[in-house]
Amino acid sequence: MTPSTTGQASRRLSGRVGELALLAKMLDRLAAGHGSTLVLTGPPGLGRSALARHTAENHRAGPVLHTAAAPAEQWLPYSGLHALLCSAPDALPLPVRPADVLRSGLAPAALLDLLTALGARRPLLVCVDDIHSWDPRSRAALTFAARRLTPSAAVAVLLTATDGRGGAEELAGLPALRLGPLDRAAADDLLTHLTGCHIGAAVREQLRREAAGNPRLLVSLAHHLTPQHLAGRQPLPHPLPGGEDLLDAYAAPLAALPDDTRALLLLAAAAEEHEPEGAGADTGLLLRAGRLAGIGPGRITPAESAGVLRGAGSRLRFTHQLTRRAVLRTAPLGRRRAAHRLLAAALEGPDHALPRLVQRACAADGYAPDLADALALAAVAPTPHTDRAGALARAAALSPDETLRATRFAAAAEHAWLAGEPGRARVLLARVRAEPAPGHAHYVRGLLALRDGPAADAGQALLTAAALLAPHDTVRTVHALLGAAEAAWAAGDAHGCLDAITRVPASPDDPAFDHYRTGIRALLTGRPGEGEALLRGYAARVLGRSAASRPGAGTGGDPAPLLRAGIAALLLGEVDLSCRAGARALAAVRAHGPDASLPQALEHLAYGELRAGRHARARVHAHEGLAAADRLGQRNAAAHLHAVLALAASVEGDARTCAAHAEAARADAGPHGLLHATTLADWAVARAELAVGRSAEAATLLAPLVGPGPRPGHFVSRMALVPCFVEAAALSGRGADARAAVEAYAAWSARTADPHAPAHLARCRALLAPDTEAAARYEEALAHHDRSGGDFERARTQLLYGHWLRRRRRPRAARTPLRDALASFERCGALLWTDRVRGELRAAGEPAPARPAHTPATAAPLLLLTPQQQRVARCVAEGATNREVARRLSVSTRTVDHHLRNVFAALGVRSRTELARLLAGPEPW
Repeated sequence: MTPSTTGQASRRLSGRVGELALLAKMLDRLAAGHGSTLVLTGPPGLGRSALARHTAENHRAGPVLHTAAAPAEQWLPYSGLHALLCSAPDALPLPVRPADVLRSGLAPAALLDLLTALGARRPLLVCVDDIHSWDPRSRAALTFAARRLTPSAAVAVLLTATDGRGGAEELAGLPALRLGPLDRAAADDLLTHLTGCHIGAAVREQLRREAAGNPRLLVSLAHHLTPQHLAGRQPLPHPLPGGEDLLDAYAAPLAALPDDTRALLLLAAAAEEHEPEGAGADTGLLLRAGRLAGIGPGRITPAESAGVLRGAGSRLRFTHQLTRRAVLRTAPLGRRRAAHRLLAAALEGPDHALPRLVQRACAADGYAPDLADALALAAVAPTPHTDRAGALARAAALSPDETLRATRFAAAAEHAWLAGEPGRARVLLARVRAEPAPGHAHYVRGLLALRDGPAADAGQALLTAAALLAPHDTVRTVHALLGAAEAAWAAGDAHGCLDAITRVPASPDDPAFDHYRTGIRALLTGRPGEGEALLRGYAARVLGRSAASRPGAGTGGDPAPLLRAGIAALLLGEVDLSCRAGARALAAVRAHGPDASLPQALEHLAYGELRAGRHARARVHAHEGLAAADRLGQRNAAAHLHAVLALAASVEGDARTCAAHAEAARADAGPHGLLHATTLADWAVARAELAVGRSAEAATLLAPLVGPGPRPGHFVSRMALVPCFVEAAALSGRGADARAAVEAYAAWSARTADPHAPAHLARCRALLAPDTEAAARYEEALAHHDRSGGDFERARTQLLYGHWLRRRRRPRAARTPLRDALASFERCGALLWTDRVRGELRAAGEPAPARPAHTPATAAPLLLLTPQQQRVARCVAEGATNREVARRLSVSTRTVDHHLRNVFAALGVRSRTELARLLAGPEPW
């Protein structure tokens, strides 16, 4: 990367959409003759200068006076105004010469008159960068003028200033916008722009953490690394080079503080080494360490008055994290180590054993194997995972043995992952340099890929880890094999899942777990009776132990057995049992952690609630899980949760939302090989198609998912899709294609405990039955629904029954099930399903109740049509010929002609073009 390239990239204004919009509005108002004033504030490096330069470059409606302050001239009176006037373009006549201003000054009122006169000619932009470094007289004059400029003066004033520096009094009261650090997405965008795609995930995370959201520091850090460093082929230097000038800018205000205060600041910065990031320092610890150094407690006050530190209860925090880093970076090494030794001495008692060891580690000079061993021994429960990760990382750095160092870095990475910090885990894994890498490192890499990577890669890494760990770490061997089985499950690889679960060793201490292991294996090898009995026993045992323990504790606080119990219950079709297990697993995660398991707990519970017909509750839990997955960087979990949300939307009748979630699910599920997520997403889209009567499209989507072929669906979800496929196939004239699926579903329903399966099977048979049997089948399905519950599925059966009765010219009989279906769909909030029922009711000769007031207006034209007319209208609006419509809907061309004439009459249109234009607005489905 060349300096010139970096210079251009550094001007990329990533993450400043809101600020750019505000500045663009300021320029638009100025071009229209309306002036304004704005002060951009914030600490160094956040892009104040870049925003000011961008604004100056984009003002084309008139002249620009633009200057940046020169700190060396801040004691020369009127040097700032001189520089500002010297920046005037040659075409702008100035009534006063800059040299005269430097000699005799310029009164504030005279400056106001000057700017007003210039603005009267053409809209004028005055832009001063770092006005805090101007001389006081220039600053006072310009801020005086900015306050008195009226909007009609056509003068806009844009100033930038750093936090807590000179001139704060003059700037007080002016409209201000404070810049914050870049968020994760903006930092990633800037890094990608700086380096292209040639940057390793661990390197990206390390740069992001080191820069703390500061774009200037991020640019500098990336500029000082070689392509080999960026790609992760060489270890990163420690500390990272770059940004020294920026840290000097953060440290500069501290020079004016008393020596004792600066010593306390060093202690405060050093104390945060044993605290979670951003937690600050314990005030009591600082005072004890200060007393050991002979510093009184009152010496903290100047730092608080200067805005460097702020108190919050019993904690003291640096106003900016980079100020803390600057304090440590600029202090001599000897003073830093002395500060850490003072803190270690002040951390007395057994409760502070780990922090004391951390401070001693920071003061260490070179390898210290005894101290490293002590740190590793102290990094145990109930210490939080994030603290254990930090302690083990320090123990690794102090370990002279390469193999032991690699093992401890891998252990630190595991705890960082469990703490919900996957980026930090990758950074720690990058420091594992032993060849070959220990099994523990493969294990953590596999866990990371399982949540955010290709499923096949995760499975292979975890199988490798299991082979390496088997001789000496049974617990992680079991977890690695279960993780490999989960990866194969997500990928739809039944053979891979069976292979991994078969390798899991028996547990003499936990016979219930052996029931789970052998039960899954029995199901995958075609022994459903044996497998279901074992899984039923496992789920009952785990839930029994959970109920006997304290609330939310699961089994010893570990949510994994409860999550497995939920899976077992779903495989058995016992959805209520699955939801109970999921709720207890979620409680266990919230009470005891680990944070990394939160998205999975919410995903399992949401899917169980979907299967139980509680769609609104599933949606709430899935949204929370999606937020957690995004926060924790778990894209695979996010893909599954998007699929759950797509399914919920297909029930609640928001097909736009359904399509958006389905697309989001496929975006990561496709590249990562997550067949389960893509199957659920396709199912959701197909069900939304059914909601609006697109049965042929739904059948086309579902057909390959429920039968053999080159693009099969997930082996576990296949049976759940059959009722939708049979409905779509029957309604689109493809009933013969569905008969084999119904027979497979019948065999499955005979052995599942799913309470909805008998009703679904009866409904499927009703759809395919001859007229002499169909009514009895529908009545049978409704009787099963009465026993199993669930408004939505019962309403679907009633809708299909009413549709069948109406098509058999029995409109009076059709109205009763259709009215019941409408009431049930409305209780579910299934908006588009209610539209379909209203259309059927109108076709049966009954005026349908009015739509709710919030119904989209774009749905109104189609409400005038019967369901079949709606299907014809949509096809024609999409450009299909009558013959193509007939083939798509499995009707004759003559029928299409008849329906199309009625559509034209009902909608008041005279051509296909007018029909397409009428229906071209955003569709509510």
